[in-house]
Amino acid sequence: MISFNVPPYVGNEEKYIKEAIESRKICGDGGFTKKCNAKLEEMTGAKKALITTSGTSALEMASLLAGIKEGDEVIMPSYTFVSTANAFVLRGAKIVFVDIRPDTMNIDENLIENAVTPLTKAIVPVHYAGVSCEMDKILEIGEKHGLSVIEDAAQGVNAFYKGRALGTMGDFGCFSFHETKNYSMGEGGAILINNEKDVERAEIIREKGTNRSKFFRGQVDKYTWVDLGSSYLQSELNCAYLYAQIEDPELINQNRLRAWDMYRELLSPLRDNGRLELPTIPEGCVHNAHMFYIKLKDIDERSAMIKHLRKYEIGSVFHYIPLHSSPAGQRFGRFAGEDVFTTRESERLLRLPLYYGLRLDEVEFICEKVKEFFK
Repeated sequence: MISFNVPPYVGNEEKYIKEAIESRKICGDGGFTKKCNAKLEEMTGAKKALITTSGTSALEMASLLAGIKEGDEVIMPSYTFVSTANAFVLRGAKIVFVDIRPDTMNIDENLIENAVTPLTKAIVPVHYAGVSCEMDKILEIGEKHGLSVIEDAAQGVNAFYKGRALGTMGDFGCFSFHETKNYSMGEGGAILINNEKDVERAEIIREKGTNRSKFFRGQVDKYTWVDLGSSYLQSELNCAYLYAQIEDPELINQNRLRAWDMYRELLSPLRDNGRLELPTIPEGCVHNAHMFYIKLKDIDERSAMIKHLRKYEIGSVFHYIPLHSSPAGQRFGRFAGEDVFTTRESERLLRLPLYYGLRLDEVEFICEKVKEFFK
């Protein structure tokens, strides 16, 4: 059987977890947490990186830092995971969904400005599949209208846009280290803070609203409750697991890229014959092989392909149900403009297996079975 996903494991995870246990400090902000923060800053160039309990909690922190409040509007694509919206709904915001581009499945940057109203407070671009949104245009709109830009880069660790790491171009960037991501700690995430003025408050919010971080640095003689916050500190055990993978991030990155490139090479004839569509990587974008997907004719053909691959014990899955069509999406949001591509493209997309350790002969077998479907 070829599973759709296998969580990454490179070899030093158990060794580092044992070291964390022996350190007698397994709660947050121990040695491995600090190593992970520093490594992410090195990888991205962010002013500050802080490991969190999940990508969701990173988004929640960003919402607090951006000052989102009751009655604000936040612009984002409908084609995304529910956490992207929930983080802002929890602050009382209304979500304004914008259509996507069919080539990248990212928010259509040319439709954002039409969705801006006097109530708009933030834009949340989602870098789908580790392929960047058109950030130059989005940042320009944000600056013009005085809006925060919060990058949902859950799938974008070690991916770049015109030489800049995803998550470092807006005010805040949010990573996920869920078991389905390129680098994993089971459940976990990180927030990137890109403006020096936000660093101290980010530490306070992450520490349940206290200035505990300043206390441990010897900057205050006692710590106390000073702001809003929650418990966003990740366990040292999880950080030890993650550090084994980001210690040398190219080990996983290059392995995944080899599989991604083989998929593209072997399935290109089907694309050229108009049988399916393959991912597009725009100029200036360096992706991280987070996923490989194909687009079929419609939802019926996709369902038939899933059934066909299942016969050969190949795991394949569709992805998001657009949020604007969900009960909560209708309650907490609205769609700005016309849904030309979001629903149509979401019903065609099928994800194929891709993970660290997927063998090239397995990729070849999967491609043979995809081709067989069209015969």
